[in-house]
Amino acid sequence: MFDYKRFFFSVLQQRLSEDQLPFVQVLIGPRQVGKSTVIEQIAAAWTGSKITESADQLNPPNREWIAFHWQRALEQPGVCLLTLDEIQKVENWAEVIKKLFDRDRHKNKLRVILSGSASLKLQNGLSESLAGRYELIRCPHWDLDETRKLFGWDVIQYLKFGGYPSAAPYIGDIARWQSIMRDSIIEPVLSRDLQTAVTIQKPALLRQLFALAMHYPAQEISYQKLLGQLQDRGNTATISHYLQVLSGGFLLATLEKYAAHVVRQKASSPKIIPLAPALIHAFSSPELLDSDPEWRGRVFESAIGAHLLRIGEPLFYWRDGEHEVDFVIDNGRQLVGIEVKSGRRKRQQSTIAFKKKFPHAQVIFLDWNTGASFLGSEPTLQNLLHVAQ
Repeated sequence: MFDYKRFFFSVLQQRLSEDQLPFVQVLIGPRQVGKSTVIEQIAAAWTGSKITESADQLNPPNREWIAFHWQRALEQPGVCLLTLDEIQKVENWAEVIKKLFDRDRHKNKLRVILSGSASLKLQNGLSESLAGRYELIRCPHWDLDETRKLFGWDVIQYLKFGGYPSAAPYIGDIARWQSIMRDSIIEPVLSRDLQTAVTIQKPALLRQLFALAMHYPAQEISYQKLLGQLQDRGNTATISHYLQVLSGGFLLATLEKYAAHVVRQKASSPKIIPLAPALIHAFSSPELLDSDPEWRGRVFESAIGAHLLRIGEPLFYWRDGEHEVDFVIDNGRQLVGIEVKSGRRKRQQSTIAFKKKFPHAQVIFLDWNTGASFLGSEPTLQNLLHVAQ
C-alpha cells in the first residue's frame, strides 16, 4: 500500500547478502505492520532465484507443504531465496524446518526467511526445535517517527491512531476506522492467530477481557477487578492466563511491580500497556484525547511504555503505599526509574521515596516535549537518557 521500507528491511537485506548465512531469518511481530510487505520488497530486490509462499490460508497446509517448497528452492539455479510467511500455521513446522535445514545447510543453496504473527506458537517452535539455527528480527508496531514520515502526523494524531498504517487512510471517518481496527485487524488475531497457538476455552471471555483492558491503558489493575467487570464467568487464574495469551498476540503487555523479591513481583497486580494507541481507540473515541486531560495522560504514558518495551530491557512499575513511579528498567547493570509527567496529577514525593529505597538508581523525567522526543527516536536506553537530560 505504501512505498516505504521499515527499518528491518535493511537489516534483513544486509544479512542475506552475506556469502555464508548459517541461520534461518525469522520475522516476528503483529499482523498488519509490514512483515509481508518487507518480504515482498526483499524478494523484489533479490536478483537470483526466489520462491515466496504463505501459509495464511483458509485451510492451513500440512508439513509436506514445507518440504515441497524447500525442494523446489533447492532445484533452482544458484542461491535461492525461500520465504514462508505465517509459518506457525503449519503443524509441527519447526521440526520439519530443523530436519531440512540440518540436512542441507552445508550446500549453501538457500537463504530462508520465515515470518509469523502469533509469538506463542512461533517462539515455542523456535526454542524447542530450532535453537542455534535462527536469528530473530522483531517487527513492532509503527512508531511516531515512521508515521510522521509517512503521514505527517504529530504526537496527538499518533496517540489517537498510531500503530497500524493500513487503517490510517480512514481516520476521517472514526466509525469506519474503528470498525476496520476491530473487524479486520484485532478479530483475526483473537479468532485465528491465538486460537491456533493455544487452547482457548472461553473465546467470548478473551474478547471481553481485551476490550476491557483497552480502557485501562498504563493503569495498575487487579485480576479481581477485571474479573468483576466481565460478563462471562471465570476466575483470576483464567484472567491471568488470557492476559498472557493477549501478550503473545502482540496486543498488550503486562508489567509486574518492581521489588527486590521475585515472588512479590509475580504476585502483584499487572500494569496494562496496549502496544499501539490504535488498539486503545478501537474501543474508545479518539476525540477523548482532546477533551479529557486525564485520558490524554494515560494514553501518552501507555505509548511511552510501549516504546520502552522495544528497548528490550526488563521493564516494571514501582509502587510502595501511596508512592509510585511509572516505569523501572533494571538490566542488572543500571537501575532507572522513569516518571512520565503527562499532565495527570501525581504525588511529587514518589520519586524521592523511590530514590531513598534504591539509592543507586537513576531517576529521569519525561514531560510532553521530552516524551515526544523519545517516542520519535530509536528505542534505546542511550536515547532515553539523552532526551531526558
